[in-house]
Amino acid sequence: MYQTIILIGNLGKDPEMRFTPSGQPVTTLSVATNRRYNNPNGQPVKETTWFRITVWGKQAEACNQHLHKGSRVLVEGRLTPDPETGGPHIWENKGKYGASYEVNASAVRFVSGREDSEESETHMNTSSESDIPF
Repeated sequence: MYQTIILIGNLGKDPEMRFTPSGQPVTTLSVATNRRYNNPNGQPVKETTWFRITVWGKQAEACNQHLHKGSRVLVEGRLTPDPETGGPHIWENKGKYGASYEVNASAVRFVSGREDSEESETHMNTSSESDIPF
């Protein structure tokens, strides 16, 4: 069996890099995807889904070096279920519950150009850091 997921979204905060005990780099990205549509009453709806992306090795170093809050990325990878629930990671922030999906990346492509970065940063700054689930 095989599964893959492809996402295009924006980073909600700067990448966070760490190293395993053996010295392998690991970078975590918080990526938001947005969907806009009209509900049956004709009202516009904006739906944001958060993904926590884990990137390994040289690609982790490149992500940490070149990406920042607001950067647009295309991620290919596989979903990693929460070991306790078998589904997304459930979180609580100030009495409000939400979910994020864990993805182990096989490839990360940088979509933002220099001119896109400023626009993305401005767009992403409209939400506060507390809106990011992780």
